[in-house]
Amino acid sequence: NFISSGKSFLCNLISKFINRYIYMKNQDSILIFGSSGQIGKSLIRIFTKNNYRVIAVTRSIHQKGYQIKTQSNYGYLELEEVNLFNEENISRLMKKASICINLIGILYEKKENQFDLIHSHLPSLLSKIAFKNSLNQFIHLSALGIESAIDSEYAKSKLSGEKKVRQNFSNSVILKPSIVYSVDDNFTTNFMSLLSKLPIMPLYYNGKTKFTPIHVTDLSNIIFEIVNNKIIGETIECIGPEVFTFKEILLKILKSINKKRLLFSLPLPLAKFNAKLFQLMPKPLLTLDQLRLLKYDNIVSRKYKTNFDLKMYANKKFDEEINRYSYNWTIGGQFSKKKIDKVN
Repeated sequence: NFISSGKSFLCNLISKFINRYIYMKNQDSILIFGSSGQIGKSLIRIFTKNNYRVIAVTRSIHQKGYQIKTQSNYGYLELEEVNLFNEENISRLMKKASICINLIGILYEKKENQFDLIHSHLPSLLSKIAFKNSLNQFIHLSALGIESAIDSEYAKSKLSGEKKVRQNFSNSVILKPSIVYSVDDNFTTNFMSLLSKLPIMPLYYNGKTKFTPIHVTDLSNIIFEIVNNKIIGETIECIGPEVFTFKEILLKILKSINKKRLLFSLPLPLAKFNAKLFQLMPKPLLTLDQLRLLKYDNIVSRKYKTNFDLKMYANKKFDEEINRYSYNWTIGGQFSKKKIDKVN
């Protein structure tokens, strides 16, 4: 037993040596803030698979550590728990990396001015320290379709963050994705849950708001290409291959889960009252700020290049991808028989 355990220890030691000093030699170390979300986990998979060393930052290793660890190839991932994002802690992390990717964002505020803190002040601090530490790349995730949304606190905070990042680190790459979806998202899966239970679903602004959803794998591949090809100084609108209205997205989700539901347009005064009630929930289904944001199309602005302009293609089709996991919300689950009936 002693000899066997000694051999095992020696094999692990050799494996770590090979990973760190041979496979990862001359490779960049990538520091990811917001690593426990769907994009972060997808990036960990693709970067470690391609022999990049990843330093994943999380606020709670006990809660998120296991999920993050399962995404990585052995020996390529380092977990860092940070509860206080001050200059000292961030500088310590930046010294370990040559590339920093900021994915941190929120959809609603739990406290006053939280949008400004998360979307503006934090990216400003990260980009400033990244420049000070002479990182090769700083990649910041913002949002698509926010330029005209001057009445949305979310949009204003995102735009402020973009401006500060560009001022602090002129060669940074700012990514502006449309809705990012996958089995781990909070968009398609939430609507699948709601539509599987509720007999009716309201449409805000008649369901005419346009989106260009992009699958998390496509977005992760775009970020990988940016790192691999050492792209700097760009603002890129990241979009999928299709444009849908909000109503069309709901109809596609209904078809995918084999349900028929009444979709009706909700007058704006009632929609505002609805949002006021919803935003009192611990995890709001809708807030007043999100309702204001829904007025604006989530499509390319033509002010910046898109991933397609840079030959970084997103090919995954919405219908095909949601069908891969929608069985979780159908009667009979994975082995249910899909109906061919068209959902009106």
